[in-house]
Amino acid sequence: MRVRQRRGPIAVGAICAVAALTVAACSSTGGAPRSSDDGSNAGVANTPSATIAMITHEVPGDTFWDLVRKGAEAAAAKDNIELRYSADPEAPNQANLVQSAIDSKVDGIAVTLAKPDAMAPAVEVATAAGIPVVAFNSGYESWKDMGVQQYFGQDETIAGEAAGARLTDDGARKTLCIIQEQGAVALEARCAGVTQGFGGTTEILNVNSEDMPSVESTITAKLQQDPTIDHVIALAAPIALTAVQSKNNAGSDATIVTFDTNAALVDAIESGDVAWAIDQQPYLQGYLAVDSLWLYLNNGNTIGGGTPVLTGPAFIDSTNIDAVAEYARNGTR
Repeated sequence: MRVRQRRGPIAVGAICAVAALTVAACSSTGGAPRSSDDGSNAGVANTPSATIAMITHEVPGDTFWDLVRKGAEAAAAKDNIELRYSADPEAPNQANLVQSAIDSKVDGIAVTLAKPDAMAPAVEVATAAGIPVVAFNSGYESWKDMGVQQYFGQDETIAGEAAGARLTDDGARKTLCIIQEQGAVALEARCAGVTQGFGGTTEILNVNSEDMPSVESTITAKLQQDPTIDHVIALAAPIALTAVQSKNNAGSDATIVTFDTNAALVDAIESGDVAWAIDQQPYLQGYLAVDSLWLYLNNGNTIGGGTPVLTGPAFIDSTNIDAVAEYARNGTR
């Protein structure tokens, strides 16, 4: 096993210094540094430059990952990190991206584990090469068994149970839980949690988020077919917004609720089109994933004491939307 060299002490004074934030992030094919417009200015560390690869299962067009990436970019700019972001929704392709990062001899890897079995061999190769690996967002149940160093995200089963309990409190009787990526362990855990926490009936509907017109037509058809569905719970903000259109198309009275947010979802909560959302703080997940690797590389630190670092769940609704609306519109919540 190749032992990776630590890069010297953390410059605490440099972290606290006030400086303009410039984001040195690029895609897997490279790219020019970008200026941050999210308002999260921070000092810049004087530690040696390091390269971190972030590899996710992002579906193109899903705004959730814009929030993750902004958080990662803010941490990378502060930490003097070259961030190489790449993504593929297909697990074998995502695993290949991990292997490419290993081959390019990055200093650390942050990865999502939506389909752990497919990702395990690539993660094993990385750890065997002495490259520290952290996981975030997906893989809560499996990260530790895979030899991953740290995890940042929420317990999706607990989040689902909380959603189910709230649906019961809201007076729901029949809920449609929409999974937009079949086989993704985090999404399946959410709907399983909803089923466990809900006092009524839960039906699961699988759709393909890579084809949003079909998502809209599938939800519309389901609501037309079964008018007893009184609540629809989406697992992503774009799906929730599409469900609002489907509800209108179907002439349904169902209430729309969701996991995750974006700027448009905030507008939908304010207008009443969506009743509430569960926030897992994706910006924070991206930030912590990069920052934790910097801490490890420079000072041998790990976060969480061998347990996951939870970033959610928290409910956002009409009672507290004003507290997060500004950040959501800035693209950081």
